[in-house]
Amino acid sequence: MAETRTRVAVLGAAGFIGTAVSRALAERPVRLRLVSRRPPPVLCDPVADVEVLGADLTRPGALAAAVEDADVVIHLAAHSWRAADEATVGERVNVGLVRDLVSVCRAGRRNPFVVFAGTGLNGEDHLDREPTSRRSAYCTQKLTAERALELATLDGALRAVTLRLAPVFGYEPGTRPNIVATMARKALDGDALTLWNDGTVRRDLVHIDDVTAAFMDTLDHLDALTGTYWPVGTGRGAPLGKVFAEIAQVVADLTNQPAVAVTCVPPPANSLSTDLVDVDIDPARFHAVTGWRPRLSLRDGVVSTVAALTGARETAGVR
Repeated sequence: MAETRTRVAVLGAAGFIGTAVSRALAERPVRLRLVSRRPPPVLCDPVADVEVLGADLTRPGALAAAVEDADVVIHLAAHSWRAADEATVGERVNVGLVRDLVSVCRAGRRNPFVVFAGTGLNGEDHLDREPTSRRSAYCTQKLTAERALELATLDGALRAVTLRLAPVFGYEPGTRPNIVATMARKALDGDALTLWNDGTVRRDLVHIDDVTAAFMDTLDHLDALTGTYWPVGTGRGAPLGKVFAEIAQVVADLTNQPAVAVTCVPPPANSLSTDLVDVDIDPARFHAVTGWRPRLSLRDGVVSTVAALTGARETAGVR
């Protein structure tokens, strides 16, 4: 990754993870192509040679143009949903784009590295196993995409690495809010934080800064990681009741206001099977190869998220 001629294409560069990863890649001596429908992050004094490509990757020919001459493709484009009528769009983005990528690589015979963002909700199940009854449609699509990349790696069309990410949290302006940022915004507004069920469901939450570091470490160990998936998380799932209480207390500490209440409510009708599944993701295999480990504790990550939200509100003149 040290060569200045290495071409890295980031698909989904304007998303939550894409914004942070693009910013980190801009500090490396690479030719960086940022691909997204919305404007990607503004990069200040990048070391990289940066090209911006606005594209809807679901349109014919768009994927081929996005990855043309790429040595590394970081695939972060994804679609998650709760409404049933969005399932077709999810299938097209989460599975269809991967199949398009495989076809383009086979046709071009370039055999690029592909780093794919999978989901840690799929656990440590082997890719040949059928999806369990607790796996949501989104998780099933991610697993199907992993399998397509694994098979394409075996037949030499590309060289894929999947990072099965724990739920990622933090704050990036203009991106879809995650559970921690959403609850922090509510607490800053003085609203109670609502938990589904009794708050005992555990979530392994990893901060965006640590996830970005995991992607950078992946790029530095591509040969050793190629061909399978790697769980990336803290290995320390926390009950969501504790997480919400931490958010409420951090906001109280930073604003010098009483902590908002945390209340329990029944899950809504559009809840998913995976909403009530404990998630603990052991990164030991990934650590053994790359040396990566999470640096931010849950509290430090929550403090960082709340501070960023508070700064964004002050900049916008919102109190």
